Amino acid sequence: MTDLFHYPAAPGAQDRDTSRAAAAAIAPTASALRDRVLSLFERSKGLTADEAAGRLGLSILSVRPRVTELSRAGKLRDSGVRRKNGSGRSAIVWTPVYPAALNMQRVA
Repeated sequence: MTDLFHYPAAPGAQDRDTSRAAAAAIAPTASALRDRVLSLFERSKGLTADEAAGRLGLSILSVRPRVTELSRAGKLRDSGVRRKNGSGRSAIVWTPVYPAALNMQRVA
């Protein structure tokens, strides 16, 4: 049975008061945000976390942790492709484990 109250089903935190506070603050909306992020990836041919944040009009600081959670939950995988992110560093291009194309949905 999936534990809905622990990482990656719930936001993770480091052993710091600020990290725990940030996880608690995002917890009420994290599930819905994860669903939005996953839906975007399922309709794409692969995105970096930065690209996903840009397409959703959200902060990378909100999206990147959701991408990590989705990866740890086995819903996104590393495609092996790398693209430069906004800081000029190489970033993983993530792809969905079950893309929308498999479900006969439109792929963006």
